[in-house]
Amino acid sequence: MLGLGVAGVASARYVQSGLESFLGAAADKDPTGLTNLLPNGGGFRYYSVASSVPDKSAADYRLTVDGLVTKPATYTLDALRALPRTRLVRDVQCVTGWRVPATPFAGVRLSRLLDAAGVRPGAGAVRFTCFDGAYSESLTLEQARRDDVLIALSMQDKPVSHAHGGPVRLYVAPMYFYKSAKWLSGITVTHKVERGFWEERGYDTDAWVGRSNGREDTPTT
Repeated sequence: MLGLGVAGVASARYVQSGLESFLGAAADKDPTGLTNLLPNGGGFRYYSVASSVPDKSAADYRLTVDGLVTKPATYTLDALRALPRTRLVRDVQCVTGWRVPATPFAGVRLSRLLDAAGVRPGAGAVRFTCFDGAYSESLTLEQARRDDVLIALSMQDKPVSHAHGGPVRLYVAPMYFYKSAKWLSGITVTHKVERGFWEERGYDTDAWVGRSNGREDTPTT
């Protein structure tokens, strides 16, 4: 029994990694959406609003910053990796109820990219688009400049996987996880907030954990 216990501890990391890879790949190709309801070994569930999402490698990934800015920019993955990095450890709270405690995310503060682009007077919000071709999100400019809003390059101290929205995703630590758009490809500075995919379907635009969507969850910050 002791030997089996030791073997189980030693193999758990590999079993979890394999389970995550399998469920992520299955969810990406599942037209029924049923696999999205299954938690993987890390406690996350996979959600996608598109029937399939292309993989982006370091060679073909691009992130654009445009809209009401003086210096539009396009970043490669290597260029984002070269910027100063911030690491946060927060609980992840989904509006559907599940929660993953103490999850590390690391990446570039969104405020750094906005400052580099030069936000024009009259701007009031930031819109995010994704290379799944369907998802979008928005934050007010004040929210976007928070220190706990990242252009995330790693999750759980590993590069963000495709199933988790990689190679680059948005991470909005104090809000429900639907605000942390996966497969991020565009950042557009706008005059006002434009409702995102789930807001168009009834979710709150200001999605503070524990203070929106009729829920009373413990805040994640």
